[in-house]
Amino acid sequence: MARWRATPVLDLAQRASATEAVVARFRGRPFDWKSRRTCIHLARAQARALGHRPPSVPDFRSPLSARTALRSTGHETLEALLDSLFDRIAPAAMWLGDLALMAGGDGFDAIVIAVGGKMIGYHQDHLADGPVVIEPESMASFIGAWRL
Repeated sequence: MARWRATPVLDLAQRASATEAVVARFRGRPFDWKSRRTCIHLARAQARALGHRPPSVPDFRSPLSARTALRSTGHETLEALLDSLFDRIAPAAMWLGDLALMAGGDGFDAIVIAVGGKMIGYHQDHLADGPVVIEPESMASFIGAWRL
């Protein structure tokens, strides 16, 4: 059982509404370490919107301090952190609003939000655009997925 589990929003319409509100909040806001616009901040906002109470994100302002902040949570990887917070599911079983982890650039993996066969998140080729739609090539594109 996930440590920070709350009663999630299960109704599809509520999940869609909550997910759209989170995406709208981040839309057009470029990835920025210093302004707290990263995939972990996007994921935390999504978890809260779907009724979970994840812990606060430790403050970080660079890739190096992000690694230090992650280690301060007791985890070496984002995968381990997500495993500690939410129930892992098969990527093919994702519902609208669930989280997934995909390989990212610069030695960092990327947390994305499921939106009906596609994902929304920060993409290394479009960091200035804010979260964008990402079409995974296959289920093998995912490191893992978690039910919110």
